[in-house]
Amino acid sequence: MICYRCNHEAGNAATCPVCGTDLSVFLKIKRMSNLYYNDGLQKAEVRNLSGAIISLKKSLKFNKYNIDARNLLGLVYYEMGEVVDALSEWVISKSYQQDDNIAGRYLDELRQNRAQLDAINQTIKKFNQAILYCKQDSRDLAIIQLKKVLSLNPKLVRGHQLLALLYLQEDKLEQAKKTLRNAGKIDANNTITLRYLKEVNAKLREKGSLRKKKEDDLISYQSGNETIIMPSRFQDSSLSASLGYLLIGLLIGALCVGFLLVPGIENKAKQDMKDQMVQVNETLSSNAQQIQAQAQTIAGLEAQIATLQGQATPEQGSSYDALLSGYVAYVANDLMTAGVSLEKVDSAHLSASALELYNSIWPTVAVTYYETLYNSGYNSYNAEGFAEAINYFLPVVNHDMSYKDGSAAYYLAQCYRKSGNMEAAKPYYQYVIDNYPGTQQANTSMNYINEN
Repeated sequence: MICYRCNHEAGNAATCPVCGTDLSVFLKIKRMSNLYYNDGLQKAEVRNLSGAIISLKKSLKFNKYNIDARNLLGLVYYEMGEVVDALSEWVISKSYQQDDNIAGRYLDELRQNRAQLDAINQTIKKFNQAILYCKQDSRDLAIIQLKKVLSLNPKLVRGHQLLALLYLQEDKLEQAKKTLRNAGKIDANNTITLRYLKEVNAKLREKGSLRKKKEDDLISYQSGNETIIMPSRFQDSSLSASLGYLLIGLLIGALCVGFLLVPGIENKAKQDMKDQMVQVNETLSSNAQQIQAQAQTIAGLEAQIATLQGQATPEQGSSYDALLSGYVAYVANDLMTAGVSLEKVDSAHLSASALELYNSIWPTVAVTYYETLYNSGYNSYNAEGFAEAINYFLPVVNHDMSYKDGSAAYYLAQCYRKSGNMEAAKPYYQYVIDNYPGTQQANTSMNYINEN
């Protein structure tokens, strides 16, 4: 374990052997992270994958640098068919620990298998198209797409669940039950799968009782050598039988009229379907172009990294690795992880195309990244967690000393002072005094400097 104050290796000691800082709280947090990791591992071993995901996410909340937990989370996602989520976890893991990390082997195996990457891309497209068909109430088309998805990726639990739900809505209960059992073989205790299965079983029981009731409504009697079967409601009432025949005649007449109207209705439905297909194709084309552009960008960065490996300096290679990790996190909308990676990029070491990519995403990431750091630092400051607050405020101040009208610099100085390091606090107090004279923060800063 690394001491948060002096950045020296402290092992498992409760006190840093170099600076003497109390590390007992951090050891407790590390133990909690390992506890949840072990729980997730046990659940994964018995194929309780959704439960394992919950435990592993808790483990990473306590210690985001728990590489074993993050790699296992990626494997669980991969086993459930969520390949994109698995790749995200492995890329983040690789960015935290470059050497001796099995996530690198997982990523290399996927990169080398172009056929699998193409299948993953097709799976995403077809699954999104199936969801679009569901929103348009085109269940038959959605079922066809989901069958194609599961032929490409049989482990996609979400695909099995959505297909079972469509079968359930179409009253194809046996097919729904079979599909849910296939999902259960992948993830044994998935809550959604169990809920759908309960609904299917209830409908099957209800359907069985209705069938029995219908059989009870029939009566039979012997007429000579023949057995006559008829509804019991017609047994004693010739008037009821007459009304029944009248209703049947009306129904037949209505059907005849319907046959005259059906062709026009079918033509209109076909035209509506064509219009919907045109709209769907346009949407899919746009999404495919975006996915292809992102894939080409990542492939381009990987190619540049591979080209530079033999001739680039360590600083250049590090900047390209950080840019690649940041871009993958940005595509996954994980702006905090993207900010951690992109902050390590030295733009002076990037090529023109890589620099253009960096400049296109960094402003968007930076807004959220530094805002989150500042808010986390302010919360830690109020909770008197000054050492933790310093770790939050310092990147913000190094990026922009005037952030929040100098508030970041002021609170960083306050944290240093309250931690007993007035010498480190003075430059930041002086900055507030020089650049924001007359403010309450500047007056307070002046008082602290004068006292020392």
